[in-house]
Amino acid sequence: MGTKIRTRIVKIGNSQGIRIAKPLLEQSGIEAEVEIEIHDDRLIIRAAKKSRVGWDKTFSEMAEQHDDVLLNDINTTAWDLLEWEW
Repeated sequence: MGTKIRTRIVKIGNSQGIRIAKPLLEQSGIEAEVEIEIHDDRLIIRAAKKSRVGWDKTFSEMAEQHDDVLLNDINTTAWDLLEWEW
């Protein structure tokens, strides 16, 4: 498998937690946020996926296909045009 280290569960306020040794963090690539999942009798801790990864590429592709127009301009009604005041 890999490096195995034994540690204790510690009280943190009203919760409990574990301290993760630096060598384990370095080997895992975990830096800040994590996802914790229960699988059978194990806790699986992994680096959290970064939000909005790939959005730049998707937005560029939408612009190339002219699919990046504001929906406000498309779905206006007579009420929107005549009655609404800013």
